[in-house]
Amino acid sequence: MKRTVCFGEIMMRLNPPGYLRFAQAVGFEASYAGGEANVAVSLANYGVNSAYITKVPAHEIGQCAVNELRRFGVDTSGVVRGGERLGVYFVEKGASQRASKVIYDRARSAIATARPEDFDWNELLKGADWFHTTGITPALSDDCAAITLEAVKTAKDMGLTVSCDLNYRKKLWDRGKASKVMSGLMPYVDLCIANEEDAEDVFGIHAEGVDVQKGKISKEGYISVARAIQQRFGCKKAAVTLRGSISASDNNWSGMLYDGEAWFAPNYLVRIVDRVGGGDSFGGALIYALMENYDSQRAINFAVAASCLKHTIEHDFNMMSVSEVEALAKGDASGRVQR
Repeated sequence: MKRTVCFGEIMMRLNPPGYLRFAQAVGFEASYAGGEANVAVSLANYGVNSAYITKVPAHEIGQCAVNELRRFGVDTSGVVRGGERLGVYFVEKGASQRASKVIYDRARSAIATARPEDFDWNELLKGADWFHTTGITPALSDDCAAITLEAVKTAKDMGLTVSCDLNYRKKLWDRGKASKVMSGLMPYVDLCIANEEDAEDVFGIHAEGVDVQKGKISKEGYISVARAIQQRFGCKKAAVTLRGSISASDNNWSGMLYDGEAWFAPNYLVRIVDRVGGGDSFGGALIYALMENYDSQRAINFAVAASCLKHTIEHDFNMMSVSEVEALAKGDASGRVQR
């Protein structure tokens, strides 16, 4: 069985029930998630031997996060213990013309204070076929940037396929530092996953003819973004998610895989239950499809179908099976009751 290793931060997510605003909440639902953790869970749900590497505090709340990953079959044997606290983020789900909001409380979290000596990458990556991380983790601290760089270098030296989702977060670092750090990581990346905003914010690569505020999508613009990433950094493949935002409740959703040729998935009109983690579900499904040697068209169709379905699921993890994703990718979008 092929093995994947994902590296990043896992946090506690707190959100008011349903579509309540923060100011209305008298209680919060607790779950656990993080960009790379979401990918690890997706892969485990697809039957992949999926491992997650992070650092969590050596107390009960840190153990709760580890237990949640274990519950879905993720290997947590490489998780490092230490530090003072688990990061927290708050989510207020939007509806109609009211946007969703995310507030982070992750300063001085266990992973943000991790040191390079905490991770023996030669040991952690032993027997793995694929390594995945994102642009969120190196944004947490200078040490996290150094740890991530060491991880991708070691993965390449050991012959693993490396993927990275740019995932630019302006609340964590500015564009200048993001560009410098991520430009140092990208030469070791085989598959770059992004959206048009990430590409522009991090690398100054603009998608012509695209207006995310108005939900305007240009296929040629996305092709130019993917081609520019591939040419600048030598990535074998670049994948771009295509979100046409009609409102907080309704989005058009598609994606493109570029490997020298552009492959587009069908567009889905999605009524959103919870969009947080949607991009991660795309990444997890694309990694699975490429590990299973799907051809480019089938791979992007699978990834977009999986992430379409994630938008209908509460909290960050995509709780879908391969057969359910394949059914949608093959055209079964009726939503009829399965008996």
